[in-house]
Amino acid sequence: MSCLMVEMKYGSQFPPRKVTSRSIASNRRHGLAIFAKYLRFTTYNWTTCFFKRIYLQERCGEISFDSPDQNAKCVRMLGKGDARVRGQTGVLSERRGSYPFIDFRLLNNTTLSGEIGTKKKVKRLLSFQRYFHASRLLRGIVPQASLYLLDEDYLGQARHMLSKVGMWDFDIFLFDRLTNGNSLVTLLCHLFNVHGLIHHFQLDMVTLHRFLVMVQEDYHSQNPYHNAVHAADVTQAMHCYLREPKLANFLTPSDIMLGLLAAAAHDVDHPGVNQPFLIKTKHHLASLYQNVSVLENHHWRSTVGMLRESRLLAHLPKEVTQDIEQQLGSLILATDINRQNEFLIRLKSHLDNQDLRLEDAQDRHFMLQIALKCADICNPCRLWDLSKQWSERVCEEFYRQGDLEQKFELEISPLCNQQKDTIPSIQIGFMTYIVEPLFERWAQFTGDTPLSENMLNHLRRNKAKWRSLLHKQHSSTRSNDHSGQVTGSQEQTLNEEETP
Repeated sequence: MSCLMVEMKYGSQFPPRKVTSRSIASNRRHGLAIFAKYLRFTTYNWTTCFFKRIYLQERCGEISFDSPDQNAKCVRMLGKGDARVRGQTGVLSERRGSYPFIDFRLLNNTTLSGEIGTKKKVKRLLSFQRYFHASRLLRGIVPQASLYLLDEDYLGQARHMLSKVGMWDFDIFLFDRLTNGNSLVTLLCHLFNVHGLIHHFQLDMVTLHRFLVMVQEDYHSQNPYHNAVHAADVTQAMHCYLREPKLANFLTPSDIMLGLLAAAAHDVDHPGVNQPFLIKTKHHLASLYQNVSVLENHHWRSTVGMLRESRLLAHLPKEVTQDIEQQLGSLILATDINRQNEFLIRLKSHLDNQDLRLEDAQDRHFMLQIALKCADICNPCRLWDLSKQWSERVCEEFYRQGDLEQKFELEISPLCNQQKDTIPSIQIGFMTYIVEPLFERWAQFTGDTPLSENMLNHLRRNKAKWRSLLHKQHSSTRSNDHSGQVTGSQEQTLNEEETP
């Protein structure tokens, strides 16, 4: 930095030093040493990345273990060859994440090998994409990622929406467009500030933003439903539930932070297919987690890995961070739909016996689990326009899985056959057997607050609209069948008349 620049930045407290031939020679030697060190570091990074990429081409994913019993500390699934894109510089850039997470060559050979996966020893590689990205920056290669530059009018509209983030009619699709696809990061930064979590936990804003960007980028935008917009929608719903008086009066800052983090990361790195698909294809995650809450365990472990990598909570005592990680796992694992009856029966028992003591940390944590479960499946309780969009998105994701199963001659999973499972029938069944029982118990817990009544009213109206659409589909099908029969009889009559 020149003397003029120093004086401009810091004032006269740093007077310019006298330039001599000795100082010039010293600066030249120092500069050459830095350049040589940089050159060695860049060469090492490039060589390391090159060989790691060759090794990764034969891998389904990267898993690290913290004990011999294969309890994963972090899982980072990496895209295969068709997920790579060649930038303008000619360098292949890997995208982080599991999409598309299926090795189709191995899937085609399943009948011969009977197993999908690799037997090579798995070693730790945490977030290779960010490591490779850093190496590219050191080599002077400009990243191809888009800059998040917004017009001031858009920013103003986004700020206005954030002022109403506690309203149930919050349009997350509009907010995502106003923030140029950064709804999750923008929303969480705002909520952390609103709830005073940044001050209470002494969080560094830059580190917090870095962690939230990690989380947002680990969602796959190719998924119609399980993407970052869904995570932002669940987070906004969780914020509304945390403000319910029955719960809000007892929540601690730790409870609020856990609830928001779990909502934001509860589906991180979701591959766009369900657990039965992973099991039937013998995916390495299914083997790792022994076919129990496979996706939820992966979401949790990935979140823990990003927390540690970003060092967001590194300034807190070790026992505190470990407790936060475990409670995050408990919350995310509760979103497993296969455990729906387990939580519903327990909630019903508490409400019937009136033995919930929210002063107790264990009972508060249980209600946080219920709140997250409600937030995760609250789409049928939204306004019809929003609810319909989410319904179409989740069914599109189901149908994609069904097409994939049909392509590789696998049994098509329930609700994934586009020819048999219509959107109205799927939604009516989902509302009847999953959503209604849970939200009726939630309303019983909150005491029929305006929010609970509003959600149940939307749920009933939306269900009635899906029933109407289903009835129209059946009527249309019957009319088509009837017209086909008439046409057939008419053809038969004409043929008889033409017969001599």
